[in-house]
Amino acid sequence: MASIPAIHIGFVLFPDMTQLDFTGPAQVLTRMGNTSIELVAKSLDPIATDAGFTLQPTATFATARVPDILFVPGGFGVVPAMEDAETVDWVRRMGAQAEWVTAVCTGALLLGAAGLLDGYRATTHWASHHNLALFGAIPVHERVVFDRNRVTGGGVTAGIDFGLALVAAIRGEDHAKFVQLSIEYDPAPPFDAGSPDKVEPEILDRYRKMVARMASDRDARTRAVADKLSLS
Repeated sequence: MASIPAIHIGFVLFPDMTQLDFTGPAQVLTRMGNTSIELVAKSLDPIATDAGFTLQPTATFATARVPDILFVPGGFGVVPAMEDAETVDWVRRMGAQAEWVTAVCTGALLLGAAGLLDGYRATTHWASHHNLALFGAIPVHERVVFDRNRVTGGGVTAGIDFGLALVAAIRGEDHAKFVQLSIEYDPAPPFDAGSPDKVEPEILDRYRKMVARMASDRDARTRAVADKLSLS
């Protein structure tokens, strides 16, 4: 597929990220053909994910190329990433130059912290959806949201849907279907419990208690980042 336009993808990595936010879209997007990728972080040190294994960056903020597609994953580590000036600055600079500015899950909040979602329709993980408006985004309860060159996906597994939708926008629907077939993406979940309006109240409460225990200050810290951005 050398005759099709080359696309360079920059995937942002940060500690305590949710690996499937990254690996799902990466598996799909790299099947567009004629793609190159960089896994970009502050340093080349391995990045610990929330799944207990590490990812190896291939470029730093200082050495990475300007991507055609800028991609930001989410996870509990997104709040420290939003508070890190070096990370936010790189995302902001690349977002101003990339053809596509994208995120899955709470990665959308990092885009917001970089000032890249102001006035754009966007989505994120359902548990953080209420924080989108802090950054001037227009929250939309959809699995994948396109607004001009901004593309955001919902939580974690939505990254595969996001990837296929972006492949369709770039390479065409037939190629997106080809990629979907190639990864046998034919979902048949054993339970219909993937959103808060479908699951039993006690399970939803269990999840909320876990978040409160692991990230009790997440909303307050996110609001502080947004307040700082509005004053800058």
